[in-house]
Amino acid sequence: MRVQYAVPRRGLPSARRLRAWAQAAWKDAADVTLRIVGAAEGRRLNRAYRGIDRPTNVLSFAYGGRRGDVVLCHPVVAREAREQGKPLAAHYAHLVIHGMLHLRGLEHDTRAGAARMERAEIRILAVFGVADPYTLQ
Repeated sequence: MRVQYAVPRRGLPSARRLRAWAQAAWKDAADVTLRIVGAAEGRRLNRAYRGIDRPTNVLSFAYGGRRGDVVLCHPVVAREAREQGKPLAAHYAHLVIHGMLHLRGLEHDTRAGAARMERAEIRILAVFGVADPYTLQ
Protein backbone atom coordinates (compact mmCIF):
# COMPACT_ATOMS: atom_id res chain seq x y z
CA MET A 1 0.00 0.00 0.00
CA ARG A 2 1.39 3.35 -1.06
CA VAL A 3 0.75 6.74 0.54
CA GLN A 4 1.28 9.91 -1.46
CA TYR A 5 1.18 13.43 -0.05
CA ALA A 6 0.50 16.13 -2.65
CA VAL A 7 0.26 18.71 0.16
CA PRO A 8 2.63 19.53 3.03
CA ARG A 9 2.61 16.72 5.63
CA ARG A 10 2.61 18.93 8.71
CA GLY A 11 -0.40 18.13 10.88
CA LEU A 12 -1.50 15.22 8.70
CA PRO A 13 -1.73 11.60 9.82
CA SER A 14 1.46 9.63 9.21
CA ALA A 15 1.68 7.17 6.36
CA ARG A 16 1.81 4.40 8.97
CA ARG A 17 -1.54 5.48 10.50
CA LEU A 18 -3.17 5.89 7.09
CA ARG A 19 -2.05 2.38 6.12
CA ALA A 20 -3.32 0.91 9.40
CA TRP A 21 -6.78 2.40 8.89
CA ALA A 22 -6.87 1.25 5.27
CA GLN A 23 -5.73 -2.27 6.08
CA ALA A 24 -8.30 -2.58 8.85
CA ALA A 25 -10.99 -1.94 6.22
CA TRP A 26 -9.51 -4.30 3.61
CA LYS A 27 -6.76 -6.62 4.75
CA ASP A 28 -6.48 -8.28 1.33
CA ALA A 29 -5.98 -5.06 -0.66
CA ALA A 30 -3.00 -5.81 -2.87
CA ASP A 31 -2.36 -2.64 -4.80
CA VAL A 32 -3.90 0.47 -3.28
CA THR A 33 -2.62 4.03 -3.24
CA LEU A 34 -3.83 6.54 -0.66
CA ARG A 35 -3.26 10.09 -1.93
CA ILE A 36 -3.81 13.29 -0.01
CA VAL A 37 -4.37 16.24 -2.31
CA GLY A 38 -5.11 19.96 -2.23
CA ALA A 39 -8.30 21.70 -3.31
CA ALA A 40 -7.30 22.18 -6.98
CA GLU A 41 -6.53 18.50 -7.58
CA GLY A 42 -9.56 17.43 -5.56
CA ARG A 43 -11.81 19.70 -7.62
CA ARG A 44 -10.28 18.55 -10.91
CA LEU A 45 -10.79 14.86 -10.05
CA ASN A 46 -14.33 15.36 -8.76
CA ARG A 47 -15.26 17.31 -11.91
CA ALA A 48 -13.67 14.75 -14.23
CA TYR A 49 -15.09 11.61 -12.61
CA ARG A 50 -18.31 12.73 -10.92
CA GLY A 51 -19.24 15.85 -12.89
CA ILE A 52 -19.25 17.98 -9.73
CA ASP A 53 -17.21 21.18 -9.96
CA ARG A 54 -15.90 21.36 -6.40
CA PRO A 55 -13.54 19.30 -4.29
CA THR A 56 -14.99 16.54 -2.15
CA ASN A 57 -13.64 14.83 0.95
CA VAL A 58 -12.87 11.38 -0.50
CA LEU A 59 -12.93 9.71 -3.91
CA SER A 60 -12.40 6.01 -4.54
CA PHE A 61 -11.26 4.52 -7.81
CA ALA A 62 -11.55 0.72 -8.07
CA TYR A 63 -9.57 -0.96 -10.83
CA GLY A 64 -10.79 -4.50 -10.33
CA GLY A 65 -9.47 -7.27 -8.19
CA ARG A 66 -7.72 -5.89 -5.16
CA ARG A 67 -6.51 -2.66 -6.77
CA GLY A 68 -7.56 0.94 -6.45
CA ASP A 69 -6.89 4.49 -5.32
CA VAL A 70 -8.38 6.48 -2.46
CA VAL A 71 -7.95 10.24 -2.81
CA LEU A 72 -8.54 12.50 0.20
CA CYS A 73 -8.78 16.26 -0.23
CA HIS A 74 -7.09 17.76 2.81
CA PRO A 75 -8.75 21.21 2.80
CA VAL A 76 -12.20 19.60 2.69
CA VAL A 77 -11.35 16.98 5.32
CA ALA A 78 -9.91 19.66 7.63
CA ARG A 79 -12.91 21.98 7.17
CA GLU A 80 -15.38 19.16 7.84
CA ALA A 81 -13.52 18.07 10.97
CA ARG A 82 -13.62 21.65 12.31
CA GLU A 83 -17.31 22.09 11.44
CA GLN A 84 -18.24 18.76 13.03
CA GLY A 85 -16.09 19.30 16.11
CA LYS A 86 -14.08 16.14 15.44
CA PRO A 87 -10.36 15.54 15.79
CA LEU A 88 -8.73 15.71 12.37
CA ALA A 89 -7.21 12.24 12.78
CA ALA A 90 -10.62 10.74 13.60
CA HIS A 91 -12.14 12.25 10.47
CA TYR A 92 -9.24 10.99 8.35
CA ALA A 93 -9.66 7.51 9.86
CA HIS A 94 -13.36 7.55 8.96
CA LEU A 95 -12.78 8.72 5.39
CA VAL A 96 -9.90 6.32 4.70
CA ILE A 97 -12.06 3.44 5.92
CA HIS A 98 -15.03 4.75 3.92
CA GLY A 99 -12.93 4.95 0.76
CA MET A 100 -11.52 1.47 1.27
CA LEU A 101 -15.00 0.02 1.77
CA HIS A 102 -15.96 1.55 -1.57
CA LEU A 103 -13.01 -0.25 -3.17
CA ARG A 104 -14.36 -3.48 -1.67
CA GLY A 105 -17.66 -2.80 -3.41
CA LEU A 106 -19.78 -1.38 -0.61
CA GLU A 107 -22.06 1.49 -1.64
CA HIS A 108 -24.44 3.87 0.10
CA ASP A 109 -26.82 4.58 -2.78
CA THR A 110 -29.68 2.76 -1.05
CA ARG A 111 -30.90 2.88 2.54
CA ALA A 112 -29.85 -0.74 3.09
CA GLY A 113 -26.44 -0.16 1.50
CA ALA A 114 -25.86 2.95 3.58
CA ALA A 115 -26.79 1.12 6.78
CA ARG A 116 -24.45 -1.76 5.93
CA MET A 117 -21.59 0.60 5.14
CA GLU A 118 -22.13 2.67 8.29
CA ARG A 119 -22.15 -0.45 10.48
CA ALA A 120 -18.85 -1.57 8.95
CA GLU A 121 -17.30 1.88 9.42
CA ILE A 122 -18.42 2.10 13.06
CA ARG A 123 -17.09 -1.40 13.81
CA ILE A 124 -13.69 -0.73 12.22
CA LEU A 125 -13.32 2.74 13.76
CA ALA A 126 -14.01 1.27 17.22
CA VAL A 127 -10.86 -0.85 16.87
CA PHE A 128 -8.89 2.41 16.84
CA GLY A 129 -10.90 4.02 19.64
CA VAL A 130 -12.65 6.39 17.25
CA ALA A 131 -16.22 7.26 18.18
CA ASP A 132 -19.19 6.58 15.91
CA PRO A 133 -18.92 9.42 13.37
CA TYR A 134 -22.67 9.42 12.78
CA THR A 135 -23.57 10.29 16.37
CA LEU A 136 -21.15 13.23 16.54
CA GLN A 137 -22.74 15.22 13.72
